Amino acid sequence: MVERKGLGHPDTLSDHLAERLSQVYSHYTRERFGAVLHHNFDKLALLGGSSEVRYGGGEMRDPVRVLVNGRAAYACGGEEIPVHRLIEDTVRAFFAERLPELDGGLSIEFNITSNSSPGAVVTEANTGERTRWFAPSSVEDLRERRVLVANDTSLGTGWGPANPFESFVRELVDHLSGDSEFTRAHPWCGSDVKLMGYADGEEVDVVLCVPQKSRYVANREEYLANKETVLAECRKLADRLLPETTVHFRINVRDIPEKDELYLTYTGSSIESGDEGVVGRGNRVNGLITPLRPMNMEGASGKNPVYHVGKLYNLAATRLANRLAEETGSYTEVHLVSATGQRLDRPWRVLVRTADTDIQTDKIQAIVMESLDAFPTLTDELVNQGVLLA
Repeated sequence: MVERKGLGHPDTLSDHLAERLSQVYSHYTRERFGAVLHHNFDKLALLGGSSEVRYGGGEMRDPVRVLVNGRAAYACGGEEIPVHRLIEDTVRAFFAERLPELDGGLSIEFNITSNSSPGAVVTEANTGERTRWFAPSSVEDLRERRVLVANDTSLGTGWGPANPFESFVRELVDHLSGDSEFTRAHPWCGSDVKLMGYADGEEVDVVLCVPQKSRYVANREEYLANKETVLAECRKLADRLLPETTVHFRINVRDIPEKDELYLTYTGSSIESGDEGVVGRGNRVNGLITPLRPMNMEGASGKNPVYHVGKLYNLAATRLANRLAEETGSYTEVHLVSATGQRLDRPWRVLVRTADTDIQTDKIQAIVMESLDAFPTLTDELVNQGVLLA
């Protein structure tokens, strides 16, 4: 059983926006001060607005509310950081790119503190280093510049390789919700695509939700014809990627055409009309939701890319599992468990499970250690490129 939420799904929007905010903040503080200052935006949430939808048109009635929840340093060494300006500019640019029909219909609410985590006891002999985590006198106050330690006791999980059905789910949802030849040719196709699939041997059953943008749909007949166009595209992709499999598709199963109850939207996303999105409820870092594979509940997006294990361990475990699967030719799982305050590159527990019957323990251990030693490089990738796979 496999699920994937497309680019316009409210949970995906929340994940990607939180990650964008972390990147922007990290870039700014690294350029200004030479280090990524403490922050986390991984509790961000979106509250849906309201819209009026009609054949051939529509409009937004109430804005989408963006709740930017988290923590960030507002200054370093007496120099202020324009946190609210950075966030507002990023939020507006993000939605102009993802859902341009919103046309600025956003209400941004800031809930960002600079409060330190528990453990900062101040005495006459100790001013409490942790009290300066979000108000450093200089970057030298950042403990991670001396040694990287885990911020939490948490679990990172990865597995690989994906099977053909899982790869098909990713490609199909990306094809229908992203910038593809299909969506460019059919501007009525909205991005709030969601797929749930079930594979049993050579039989696959897929349920899809694919919205249509009302301004491009003149009447009920056009809407129904567009559904058939989507189904034809799904079958074409299935024939190419799953040639030996019988695939059954159902699309927008809540539709009641005779009552004009259809998945017709103004923006292409249900966030326009009362739906909500929250970081961590969507795709895992490998881009899928796979309840019959190992998973954990960490929301990686928006976490600090320097030492937050909920981000780094999940991404590292996923990459490591895929590399070991390539090396062994067998399905592999990797689980990394941290202990808060201990060295980030030396997890409390490392568990590798493999279907390989001829295990070369020394080789696997060497690959694991190489991956763990590369955390600073992984941080650079997250800051400079954004490598989350969701």
